[in-house]
Amino acid sequence: MALELEGRIARKLGVQTGTSARGAWSKQEFIFEYQEGNFPSQVCMNVWGEDKVRELDRFQVGDKVKVSFNLSSREYNGRWYSDIRAWRIEPAATPQASYDYNASAGAYAAPTGPSAPLPSAPLPSADDMSSPLSDEDLPF
Repeated sequence: MALELEGRIARKLGVQTGTSARGAWSKQEFIFEYQEGNFPSQVCMNVWGEDKVRELDRFQVGDKVKVSFNLSSREYNGRWYSDIRAWRIEPAATPQASYDYNASAGAYAAPTGPSAPLPSAPLPSADDMSSPLSDEDLPF
């Protein structure tokens, strides 16, 4: 089962390494925080393999990311253990800026700042709007 969540990296735990019958391995766990309803939730996720550990290393604590992951559980001696394994971590998409209506100016104001998109065309003003139809403008 593949799932996705957007949130932020709250904490990175140390890299764990070892050697198994199949060779050397590396794993790193991180705490991922996401918004669920009115309250933030945290979950401990992990990445396996040297390439995935390097991918996680590109991000800093506090970075907003989108994580694709799989859930799995297994039973051992009557106890169940769950694994939340991230297989892709990428920067979160920046939300589209919204235009605020300025009632005193009678127009929408574009957001400002370095990430503000430039409008493709000027926004209409009240003067650009046609006047309401009168009885003489009816086609019948």
